[in-house]
Amino acid sequence: MARIVDIHPVDPQPRLVRQVVDALRDGALIAYPTDSGYALGCRIGQHDGAERIRRIRRLDAKHHFTLVCSDFAQMGQLVRLDTAEFRAIKAATPGPYTFVLPATSEVPRRLAHPKKKTVGVRIPDSRLVQEILRELGEPLLSSTLILPGEEEAMTEGWQVAEELDRDVDLVVESGEVTAAPTTVVDLSGPTPEVVREGAGDPDPFL
Repeated sequence: MARIVDIHPVDPQPRLVRQVVDALRDGALIAYPTDSGYALGCRIGQHDGAERIRRIRRLDAKHHFTLVCSDFAQMGQLVRLDTAEFRAIKAATPGPYTFVLPATSEVPRRLAHPKKKTVGVRIPDSRLVQEILRELGEPLLSSTLILPGEEEAMTEGWQVAEELDRDVDLVVESGEVTAAPTTVVDLSGPTPEVVREGAGDPDPFL
């Protein structure tokens, strides 16, 4: 049965944030609210975490996992980017964007795209997520919580707890959140490619 931790979205209680982080350090798979709906998350080094996410969402090996970062220091350890890419990403974050970039050796091979060796990264505009990441001290391996057969992310913690009671270890409840997806920009090629238009303005990358 999934544990539910109710945290204030604007002023997260440190004691409760630590409870979530302690669960992550113990190997938990969590469902947590972001600025683009609920997501599934675990530590990058949690070996069965990616497989649990794949099972819940019924994803294949080509799915781009997202590494959710608190800042550019974390992001820079995970992906390779040049000066122009750095400036473009810095201008757009924190916010509803996911960027696909070549993964560094810090990213386990099992998490990168099997052929392209790329991974998605983002810095969300969410005080709650930022506090969890700062307390954890490392990025989260993550994937938007879109159930099979659905087109939008889940938006309410109580519903997540009901649907995934036996599939996740902990649900962060923080009130209803927006379901608007991130704008996905692939920066791994010679020119930027907007893979999906979402809440983030795609114009700077067109």
